[in-house]
Amino acid sequence: MGHPSLLAEVAVEAERLGYDSLWTFQRLLAGDAAAVYESVLDPVVALTFAAARTSRIRLGVAVINAPFVSPVVLAKQVATLDVLSGGRVDLGLGAGWSPDEFTATGASPERRGARIREYVAVLRALWSGPAAFDGEFYTVPPSRMEPRPVQRPGVPILLGGAVPAAIRRAGEIGDGWVSRSATDLSDISSDVALVREGAASSGRASPRIVCRGVLKVTDRELDADGRAPLSGTYEQIREGAAWLDTQGVTEVFYDLNWDSLITLEPAAARDRALEILHNLAPVGLG
Repeated sequence: MGHPSLLAEVAVEAERLGYDSLWTFQRLLAGDAAAVYESVLDPVVALTFAAARTSRIRLGVAVINAPFVSPVVLAKQVATLDVLSGGRVDLGLGAGWSPDEFTATGASPERRGARIREYVAVLRALWSGPAAFDGEFYTVPPSRMEPRPVQRPGVPILLGGAVPAAIRRAGEIGDGWVSRSATDLSDISSDVALVREGAASSGRASPRIVCRGVLKVTDRELDADGRAPLSGTYEQIREGAAWLDTQGVTEVFYDLNWDSLITLEPAAARDRALEILHNLAPVGLG
């Protein structure tokens, strides 16, 4: 969906149909470990483009990999996007997994959990007013960053993660957790419990549970046995989304990256994206 007119059309149509949010993600390189990602726009730039053409819909990224960009640089970019969009941004952060991206950016894959704790603290310090930070990994001299985000005390931060410690940390230091494409959605309630445990341990209430909903759309109904929650006909996918709500998921966004009809050919990608948007639009709209 890299063509500007198509990106704008899909963003505007999603807002018109009553969707709550648009989501994108970060992929710097399509190396050996990530060859499936053939063409990926920078998420902050893409969401800024979408922000200029919409007025209500929220703008999320799931996720930007923290090791690959300075927290000060990202704080400025995201605060700017929040200002320009009127306070509509959700920031997902991940710890990174691609060996090629670690090598190319000169980042260290060591102690990622400790690093991301400091990273989140730096973002929040910069967004809350005059700041100084002296940590193990990051140092910010006494300074201030303006303009601050429209959202106060700052842009919501959702953490990714797949292992139990990372999922629990999302509730502990983040505003919630965002699942990954490989998450087993049939067992997501166990992940939800870990996020809530982490939130309770630090006195944080009501963590958001954002589900990356990888779609598998079929023309015929799939048998219930072994069917993934977001697979089958559009009606079955709607049922699956409703079931995820009963498991503690607070938000689902439909991930089209794995749909075989979303290709690099712009017209085909547009048609498929709009078909999915219309068939899964919020009830009573579209």
